[in-house]
Amino acid sequence: MTQRATTRGVAATAATTLAVGALAFLGAGVAGAAPGSITWDDGSSRFTRTVSNTAPAVGDTVTVTTNFDRTSWVDEFIYNVKDRHPSCLTYVPGSAKMIGQSEYPVSNPEVVADEGNGTGYVRASWGVTDWVVQNRPGFHRSPTFSVSYKVGQNCPRGTALATGMDYGGSLGSGGYGTKGPSITMAKTGTTTTLADVTGARVGVPSTLTATVTGGAPGDTVEFLDAATPIGQATLDAGGTATLPWTPSIRGSHALSAQFAGTAFATTSQSAVITVQVAEQNGTSTIALAPVTDAQVGRASTVTATVSPAAAGGTVELRDGAVSLATLPVGNDGKVTYQWVPAAAGAHTLTATFSGRDGVIGSTTTGQVTVAEAPASNTDSTTTLSPVGGATVGQATTLTAKVTPADAGGTVTFKDGNTVVGTAQVGADGTATTEWTPATAGQITVTAEYSGNGTVNASSDRESVIVAPADGDGGTGGNGSLDGFGSSS
Repeated sequence: MTQRATTRGVAATAATTLAVGALAFLGAGVAGAAPGSITWDDGSSRFTRTVSNTAPAVGDTVTVTTNFDRTSWVDEFIYNVKDRHPSCLTYVPGSAKMIGQSEYPVSNPEVVADEGNGTGYVRASWGVTDWVVQNRPGFHRSPTFSVSYKVGQNCPRGTALATGMDYGGSLGSGGYGTKGPSITMAKTGTTTTLADVTGARVGVPSTLTATVTGGAPGDTVEFLDAATPIGQATLDAGGTATLPWTPSIRGSHALSAQFAGTAFATTSQSAVITVQVAEQNGTSTIALAPVTDAQVGRASTVTATVSPAAAGGTVELRDGAVSLATLPVGNDGKVTYQWVPAAAGAHTLTATFSGRDGVIGSTTTGQVTVAEAPASNTDSTTTLSPVGGATVGQATTLTAKVTPADAGGTVTFKDGNTVVGTAQVGADGTATTEWTPATAGQITVTAEYSGNGTVNASSDRESVIVAPADGDGGTGGNGSLDGFGSSS
């Protein structure tokens, strides 16, 4: 309702106009803003309200001004102004001011965010003679009240949100709470993208990931395979929705993601991505060959065979919970390892195949009884020669010396837990292999002597610094590992 109560009982007049522009006093404003202005007369009072942007976006700052003017020679003093706004707009602290020949900030306005009806207000008041409105020969005063708001996410979209003002002055009061101009927020524009999917296989879950800009946490995204719905997921705080997809048919699939839109945001759909789905992974089996005559301090050959046989993947061998070695699977599907038991009794060996492209992994166990070493056996020592200048991608010779020199047998060399080679012990007690480091940093290299006949097994370890392939990080060399050394 628009209503004016005056001391002289003057009826309101209906000279109302809308205008765009005439905003020089607002400064440059927001790029792309759609300002709006409305002017009306009530008796001899003329009011012009201007909104700097009548179609703002979330986060924009909107400035609202009310200009006071007179169409008669009778002066009027402004006592207070109450600027009314939708409750989804938040007052910008320090923005309230009265503008005359200069700007005069309102230090402590009354701010009510919501009166309980979806509208709030900012109210300022002054002394009875502070602000005069004049329009007579030689005297013209036309003050402007200005206040700014931040646009919130919760503003309704596509709906005209009323603004207005009330004021009190020396000639009475006026209530124009919905006079305008109104503010209408368009829905937030959105974009949806669907991440590429690689390695998809029939019967194996793949993760679909869609990212929506302009959405809100909890909004829904639907995933489609051509026109067939796959399923729905909701956006997280980062604007991402994920859905597990288990294809049932091999071949080409045209996937897309669609954001359904909400009362606040527009719909959008991703570009179609083409995903090639491979046939379901084949199964594998792994078998451990029986280990007989195992003895403490003497190597026994552990052989694991993967079926179907082909190169690729690795097999990890464990003695109970202790990892012994990780070995690459050869073309024949086999791996072998010289295992030196450390304790007599029952042992459970486990072989675990990692799987390879198109074939899933498998595991098996075997039981081995280990005998004590004869008391008459001879202990051995194994010593690794220092390794210097190790660099990623460059071959380095690993050398181990076994004593007694004529012991025979083999030495297995390991990078961490991965076997890099096995070599026969020569007549001089020396065994060598070539090692090409794949990873920079501190690496533990191990030499494990198998033992032979009546000579017990032993081992040695060394910490080696491997330099990056481009030379950054210094030159590789050998470090020290307290407690490492030859053991029998």
